[in-house]
Amino acid sequence: MKASPPGPRGEPLFGSSRKYAKDPFRFLSACERSYGDIVTFELGSLQTYLLTNPADIQTVLLDPDTYRKPAFQNDALGDLLGEGLLLSEGETWEKQRELANPAFAMGRLANFADRIVDHADAMLAGWHDGREVDVEREMTTVTLDVIADLMLGVDLDANVVETVRESLDPLGSRFEPDPISFATPNWVPMPGDREYNRALATLEGVIDDIVAERRGSEGDDDGPMDMLSILLRAQERGEQSDQQLRDEVMTMLLAGHDTTALTLTYTWYLLSEHPTAREKVHEEIADVVGDGRPTMDDVREFEYVEWVVDEAMRLYPPVYTLFREPTEDVQLSGYDISEGSALMLSQWAVHRSPRWWDDPDSFRPERWQREQTSERPSFAYFPFGGGPRHCIGKHLAKLEAQLIIARTASQFELETNRPGRLEFRPSLTMHPKDGMPMTVHER
Repeated sequence: MKASPPGPRGEPLFGSSRKYAKDPFRFLSACERSYGDIVTFELGSLQTYLLTNPADIQTVLLDPDTYRKPAFQNDALGDLLGEGLLLSEGETWEKQRELANPAFAMGRLANFADRIVDHADAMLAGWHDGREVDVEREMTTVTLDVIADLMLGVDLDANVVETVRESLDPLGSRFEPDPISFATPNWVPMPGDREYNRALATLEGVIDDIVAERRGSEGDDDGPMDMLSILLRAQERGEQSDQQLRDEVMTMLLAGHDTTALTLTYTWYLLSEHPTAREKVHEEIADVVGDGRPTMDDVREFEYVEWVVDEAMRLYPPVYTLFREPTEDVQLSGYDISEGSALMLSQWAVHRSPRWWDDPDSFRPERWQREQTSERPSFAYFPFGGGPRHCIGKHLAKLEAQLIIARTASQFELETNRPGRLEFRPSLTMHPKDGMPMTVHER
């Protein structure tokens, strides 16, 4: 058996947390390129193992019984999402996942195209030639509208959408890497607690209003199949507590829009920076959709548009790292890993590794041609996680992204107004620092 895995030398009390917090993306890439398959370091007192070999990542993600969601995420994140699908374990997760599956069935998703395009049209109605927009804000608003409609069965008032959007910043700030928080017990008050608690209370008020509006309208078992209707029927059968209902709606509202909004944000940025790829997108949309509205059949026919979405999620994965925790002592790549250690599976590091990707820092949608994808390890790319606990909204997110791209690109081109290198604000997901200002030009 090998000795302990290699890794950067930390400092007393903080370990490597100050370097990680300063720029987690640079830190993760440097670790992957310097140390290889498994890298060990301390985040405060937390012994952490960064896994960068797709084979190890596959082992972990395909075995949720041995590798569970970590206990250290159950504090602030548990306050936010509770026992929703993202954090629950064991029988609770299995029951909730089984309940949720019909809401995300492909047969149901196939009927969503018109409604998604309607929401895109509502967004585009406020655009005009030469207008500067914050694309991250615009994509957040439209994806919130979509998830509320398709999964919660409500049409959110514009003021409510703005209330939700304004709550996202103080919530996200709570989860930005901070060396002080890594080295401080969870019960110690921290700066930003008041703003976080206020934002959380605001969102819980929104959720209470949504549930109250829908209660009594869920019908029988042949009624609406949106997620909230399914949960409300389960509650009528005594299978859901008020707390469980709250946790699932909170998870759906937040996690259900964020990945898609960020994927779209980074897609528009990359297309602005790569006009040849942008023109290929416009050409494919014109060839497939013509002068009509994009449909599910059109999405099935898209090739280059899908490559662009996949490449955007490779270069700028909205979820840039996952954590797991072994429930027993395990071995990975010849190293002993103790029960309860923190395993970090970083999409950012693996998606940009020259071991798995040719010219990894370049935007090349053509790398998603079938003959090239077959040559790579399957878990060299895992923007939605993998295994039994892969993101339940994966297919909806990709459908939604391609429809919004098709509808938008048929009318506008977007030009980035960001000078210099793109910088990020790391939280649970990876946001562009200071938004994404862009100018829209009519086609």
